[in-house]
Amino acid sequence: MPILDHNNKEMTARYEEFVKKSPYRAITQDLQWSKVKNDWGNEQVYVEQDGEIVAAMSILVKKVPGGFSLLYAPRGPVCDITDRELLFRLMKEVEPLVKKHKAFALKFDPEVRYSSSLEQQFTSMGFKVHNREEEKEALIQPRLNMILYFEDHDEESIMMKFSKKCRNIIRGAIKKGVTVSYGDSDEYLNDFYSIYKTMAERNGITTRSIDYFKRMREAFGKNFRIYIAEHEGDQLAAGLTINYSGKLYYLYAGSTNEKRNLNPNHLMNYEMIKWGISEGAEQYDFGGVFELSPKDGLYLFKKSFCDKDGHTEYIGEVDKVYNPLLYTMFVNVVPKLQKLKKKLRR
Repeated sequence: MPILDHNNKEMTARYEEFVKKSPYRAITQDLQWSKVKNDWGNEQVYVEQDGEIVAAMSILVKKVPGGFSLLYAPRGPVCDITDRELLFRLMKEVEPLVKKHKAFALKFDPEVRYSSSLEQQFTSMGFKVHNREEEKEALIQPRLNMILYFEDHDEESIMMKFSKKCRNIIRGAIKKGVTVSYGDSDEYLNDFYSIYKTMAERNGITTRSIDYFKRMREAFGKNFRIYIAEHEGDQLAAGLTINYSGKLYYLYAGSTNEKRNLNPNHLMNYEMIKWGISEGAEQYDFGGVFELSPKDGLYLFKKSFCDKDGHTEYIGEVDKVYNPLLYTMFVNVVPKLQKLKKKLRR
């Protein structure tokens, strides 16, 4: 059965090469991502045809009480999911893992645009699809991503895709003496983490541990960069980006509470974009937004860079259910208990 055997170095190398070169690739489907998410188990399945890999899926395994588990393929699978026969074959390869891990469901959320016909295809194949009708907190990852496509632009012409206000902010930051540097040393990582925590405290959100980012650096090596924006010796903003086979991901960022009027994040992102262009990357993924609202500051910030491209609406979460009772508890009961806990903490 085509479940990846990591002891088979030749097969593992073939698998990695297929994922990296696929037009359906995603950083969270790379084998290295399982090293970042080391608190989950991981498995990989694939389909071969005429001696070549034609579909692959990296699956994280999350244990739940009772010895059961949830299988989750973040931004997977790596294949043409509109090909019903191919998707069916890939799902067959998952079945031994369902038994092995006592999985109640498999969840995946591919980087594929939403369409009613694709949703109908999934439904007709027995999947449960979660997208437009769901509350934003119900999904693991946002369905709406802001992506800037580089096409044939250089670092000068790409700015014409930005809004006029965004261009003026970037030029203004340069004139006022904001500078941006990058690196991947422990010093850069510690500075980034300090700024990241400041942002999290300001916005009341939870943070990753610094070890999480160390694992990310180890996993992606020279394709991992931390950018820091400064003004007259004061660090104002920091961001983390990874160039994954031509897809540049803006993964984590933060800003301090000082000199916010200088808008350091705009210039910092422009420097990241310039790196992507110099590396021949295809796009810069600003990450998700939960709503397309003029009142949402995060959306407005990302929109100012990629307004000409607009947002990308993904299909959402697709679930294959193996244990309906446990699945119902996971989808309906657990989220309600979590909301109740949040209310009680206030």
